[in-house]
Amino acid sequence: MSSNEFAIRVTDISKFYEVYSSPRDRLKQFFFPFFRKFFGRLERQYYKQFWALNNVSFEIKKGETVGIIGRNGAGKSTLLQIICGTLHPSAGSIETNGRIAALLELGSGFNPEFSGRENVFLNAAVLGLTRKEAEARFDDIVAFSEIADFIDQPVKTYSSGMYVRLAFSVIAHVDADILIVDEALAVGDVFFQQKCMRFLRAHQEKGGTVVFVSHDTSAVVNLCERGVLLTKNGPPIVDATDVICRTYIKDLYADRDIHAIAESDGVEHPVLHSTDGKQEQYSANELPDNPIRASPFRDEAESFGNDGIRILNAWFENEVGDRISNLVGGDSVRFTLLAKATKYINNPAFGIMIKDRLGQYVFAEGTDLAFRNTGLRVRPNEEVRVHFSFRMPILIQGDYSINIAVADGIGDDHVQHHWLNDAMALHSLNSRLVHGISGLQDLNMNIVVSSVAGAELS
Repeated sequence: MSSNEFAIRVTDISKFYEVYSSPRDRLKQFFFPFFRKFFGRLERQYYKQFWALNNVSFEIKKGETVGIIGRNGAGKSTLLQIICGTLHPSAGSIETNGRIAALLELGSGFNPEFSGRENVFLNAAVLGLTRKEAEARFDDIVAFSEIADFIDQPVKTYSSGMYVRLAFSVIAHVDADILIVDEALAVGDVFFQQKCMRFLRAHQEKGGTVVFVSHDTSAVVNLCERGVLLTKNGPPIVDATDVICRTYIKDLYADRDIHAIAESDGVEHPVLHSTDGKQEQYSANELPDNPIRASPFRDEAESFGNDGIRILNAWFENEVGDRISNLVGGDSVRFTLLAKATKYINNPAFGIMIKDRLGQYVFAEGTDLAFRNTGLRVRPNEEVRVHFSFRMPILIQGDYSINIAVADGIGDDHVQHHWLNDAMALHSLNSRLVHGISGLQDLNMNIVVSSVAGAELS
């Protein structure tokens, strides 16, 4: 592979830290070279070596998105710092090809006494932009951050959300070749998080390289093409993300099984003698509710389109038609859109899309096929109400957002008139789900235990 085809090349990287049992030992280690020089004492070491990384090698091609996963203590953070150049390896070498922007500790280079404006130029300079380049992109950075009213205030007066918004906005406008993303993009509120995900996916689409580090295997599978699994006792495993994540989960639970067995040693278990043909049936108690909170419609949401028809509002209703903001997964609801045409629309098609925190479409529905042959038309100045009635899905705990759109035309051959990104937010407050995205509707569960003739259960 030629030198310009790779983005990151890690070769036999090792890194150890000096671990001292007390501050006194650290002081002894500091002065030991002087004692040895003047008194000729034998060499001695007052610390233990902790190897965070040991002979790690892999290569990331330009344009790839690679996920790095591993248990706590496997060396993920250490590896990222070495890639970014903020930490030197104890052995081995690393080569990078292109400008790097790291989404690690956002805003760590900000001066709290400086204004947001001053910190934009300071951070941009650290990331490799000239003053002229930073000035040319300043307005876009501020617009992306959505904190224009506070840009000339000292950042020490910012909320934590404002702080990281501005830091991320600078990162998003330095035209980096390689993005280093540590853990989930939990930046600001759900609306700004979705904006960050759109930026990340746009970076991927234009051929940028992404190194994504997370414990969330579903996020790694969704975002990454290949994975690197860091292990504590062996070389890293490099493979397709689904293979890497299966190996990670298998090792994670295998380790828990070992601990469970160790904890159970010496514990006496009662012996139950079975009765032939006996059955015991267990029925689930009432399943817990899945409360979901819906935000109001955001008419200022990021949007695009030809404006032949515009969406004015959107809301949820219960079965009797009352507007609601507190929903329950599994209940019947109605989602309503209100739109107004400014010109003649021949085949209006309305759609809603519910996205998870990674920007994936969890659910998407549209009116196109259902109304294609009905002769539906909308004239200028006419208002349209569109109702989607459904049973609210059981959502895993977390944040979601809703895209809303209206187009004119059939199938893919259409003109987009008004598309709103993240027009509303959903927050699932509690859920019986641990994995996945959505649970089964109208779920009933029971368990039957049957005894086997002559069996003893211990």
